[in-house]
Amino acid sequence: MKYNKPALTFEQQAEQLIGRGLIADKEQLVQRLEATSYFRLSGYLYPFRARGSDKFQSGTTLESVWRLCLFDQRLRTLLIDAIEAIEVFTRTQLAYHFAHLHGPFGYHNPKCLPQLRPDAFLKWQRKLDDQVDRCLRSKEEFHVHFFNRYGDEHSRPPIWCLIELMDFGSMLTFYRGIDYRIKQRIADKVGIPDRVFGSWLLSLNTVRNRCAHHSRLWNWTLGNPVLLPTQRKYPEWHSPGFPNNQIGIILVLCRHLLESISPANRWTERLFQHFAEFPEISVREMGLPESWQQHPLWKS
Repeated sequence: MKYNKPALTFEQQAEQLIGRGLIADKEQLVQRLEATSYFRLSGYLYPFRARGSDKFQSGTTLESVWRLCLFDQRLRTLLIDAIEAIEVFTRTQLAYHFAHLHGPFGYHNPKCLPQLRPDAFLKWQRKLDDQVDRCLRSKEEFHVHFFNRYGDEHSRPPIWCLIELMDFGSMLTFYRGIDYRIKQRIADKVGIPDRVFGSWLLSLNTVRNRCAHHSRLWNWTLGNPVLLPTQRKYPEWHSPGFPNNQIGIILVLCRHLLESISPANRWTERLFQHFAEFPEISVREMGLPESWQQHPLWKS
């Protein structure tokens, strides 16, 4: 079927929403649409629609929709803070353990990344070259100094420098490629199996990208479910459990990792305060039970 909806002015968009039952001052609604866009706002409007209709439920106000937007915006900020700490920890641990096992430049050797196929290793190496080139063009002081001094012998810096140039995807490839000994040492520090930690990094990368594009998190469903530790060895993750394909489980794993990485952090306190400021928000849409703050994973 051919798409034939015309482009509407902001005023026409506002009139359409008000005509469907949204209680709003038209001028204020136009201002919101100019700042946010109809398409982005529609993701937050959808839960307020009457079942089987394009009309809104009786009593739906712009204020209630906008508070949901604000809740989500601040949740993204909290998650970015958590993911930053987890990412920096992971980069630090990867570089440290790899360098001590394989040396500063062991990443050139495919034998030091035995879990990568030859084609994947070469693709990763090319990506590293691109990232080093971009850094040199930006004239980062340390890297310019390194190549001025050691460039006759080395085409890239040592792993503890290179790890900071990698984007999250390159770091994930690095993690996948290293041998079991390094993965296990890192995973032991956060109290989960290495295979589970790898899955969590992949999920966090997805969430990180979503946050970077200011996309909705509240009732979003992950495309790839999060791998959880086994029930036999880690019963606290399963009694009761959280759905492993909603944003609630991401909050749980962030809390677990942060408690291991930085026990003095106040992230959980900030998260609880955030939810307290928006008591009307349905946590079930996030995959959290009503009493989620009393779950052992949040109280341990």
